[in-house]
Amino acid sequence: MLELKHISFDVEDGGQDREIIRDVSLTIPDGRLVVVTGPNGGGKSTLARLIMGIEKPTSGTIALNGEDITNLSITERARRGIGFAFQQPVRFKGLTVLDLLRLAAGRELNPAEACEYLAAVGLCARDYINREVNASLSGGELKRVEIATVLARGTALSVFDEPEAGIDLWSFQNLIEVFEGMRKNISDSAIMIISHQERILNIADEIVVLADGQVEKQGPKDEILPGLIGTAAAVAACRKAI
Repeated sequence: MLELKHISFDVEDGGQDREIIRDVSLTIPDGRLVVVTGPNGGGKSTLARLIMGIEKPTSGTIALNGEDITNLSITERARRGIGFAFQQPVRFKGLTVLDLLRLAAGRELNPAEACEYLAAVGLCARDYINREVNASLSGGELKRVEIATVLARGTALSVFDEPEAGIDLWSFQNLIEVFEGMRKNISDSAIMIISHQERILNIADEIVVLADGQVEKQGPKDEILPGLIGTAAAVAACRKAI
């Protein structure tokens, strides 16, 4: 379980402090898929970076399974079980998919084990296991390989920052199916997705609406989603899907 208590984050802008995240408190319990949505510039990606330790909060605390991780580094948080998937996954020339999965798992996976993770994200293992993680992979393929590395790590919390960015509609449908599969197997872990895609919102257990750096709404999908349909955020999501 992840707990954020009174998290704020300021940056210097023109010699003055500008507040990006303002007194955010929220809980992401185990066994839940939580989608954080809201208008562009509302602080969603910044919140994800704070959870991963890429940025450090100006004030407040972050706890994972009861342990205060506010001042831990990215590496230390990863060791505690937080996985992070960027909007644009990193490409590694000379590194194969099998190499990447072994690095993620922290052990010498055999090809059969690696194939299980690739199959879980809808990739034919024999076509990908020896491929380089480079420009030969499409955006959708790269996203699925990245999700496979999250699965290989066995994370306590998996954070995905706008996973739909830069992929085509076919890959997006496959991505939804992957997340639905992950959702069925998270009894002792949690998933947090940053998105304003309605189809991703539809598979959430809970939705958090972040606007102007603050939690505007939070609750079960069935309570929050109807109020978002037809809003500017929903319109923006529909445009992205076209």
